[in-house]
Amino acid sequence: MNYSAPWWLPGGNLQTIWAALHGLRYLGGKPQFRRERWSTPDQDFVDVDWLLDDPSADEKSQPLLVVFHGLEGSSSSHYAEAFADVAKSRGWACAVPHFRGCSGEINLAPRAYHSGDFAEIDWMLRRFKAMHEGPLLAVGISLGGNALMRWAGELEAASSAVVSAISSVCSPLDLMASGNAMGKGFNRQTYTRMFLGTMVPKALKKLAQHPQLFSREAMLATRDLYAFDNIFTAPLHGFKDTEDYWQRASAKPHMQGIAVPALALNALNDPFVPAVSLPTVGDVSARVTLWQPGQGGHSGFPVSSGCGWANAHVRGMPMAVCEFLTQHLPS
Repeated sequence: MNYSAPWWLPGGNLQTIWAALHGLRYLGGKPQFRRERWSTPDQDFVDVDWLLDDPSADEKSQPLLVVFHGLEGSSSSHYAEAFADVAKSRGWACAVPHFRGCSGEINLAPRAYHSGDFAEIDWMLRRFKAMHEGPLLAVGISLGGNALMRWAGELEAASSAVVSAISSVCSPLDLMASGNAMGKGFNRQTYTRMFLGTMVPKALKKLAQHPQLFSREAMLATRDLYAFDNIFTAPLHGFKDTEDYWQRASAKPHMQGIAVPALALNALNDPFVPAVSLPTVGDVSARVTLWQPGQGGHSGFPVSSGCGWANAHVRGMPMAVCEFLTQHLPS
């Protein structure tokens, strides 16, 4: 598997930002979704968006691709739409489950979502498996990919009863390394500010639901993800503090236990994920394929089929990932 970025998009930041802002060129029109609300075991809810081109009820033997979004993502994220577009072109069903609070409506419980939420991944995947006759495939982008790999490493051989194959894309598999990288320089001034611009208001809505959950003054003073996770993510989800969360939630230490076909795709120039932190062959099981191209940025991987941006798109990466997943479908 090879990847080269267009010459006019040098560097990980440009490849990341251009893809998010301008990268969608669809194979068959913008994907349309229908929304379904699931009640959770703890009396909360999650919203699942299903690709409308899903085949009729009597043709449910085709694969179902489940796409887990990244931090503050949704079914409208460029990568989610690109995967849905590619799934549609293959005749697959596709669903994008939203982590709690990410579907446009704040969830109910005194919790949100986090990078190592393998229990939530397990509940979602088992529900998809129970309602779909065909094989189940799963891909997670960034945060969603770490949680998915963390799930596979936690379940080990038991995961093969649920999914046929999985992939993580641009995932911070070492959360400590990525968290520290996000707190410095351009990352802090650009990406971190963007994320906190939605995360802090949602946290304050959670505080309005559950008063005294955390300090409002401390939240308003938050300027990086370390502080946010220390005030909100870690204590709300059973971790001692940010460092405990980043260490225990990271998928990398658990990847030797993965027992289903898995692809871990990370660009070496991803501004969110330091290349030195990526897993090596010795860190993973024989079932894990590592693809670490030199370019691509974070959830970017723009492809140009002509001269200039007008013919560029972001379907190349989903097409390559889906090709890997296809190779591991039941015969």
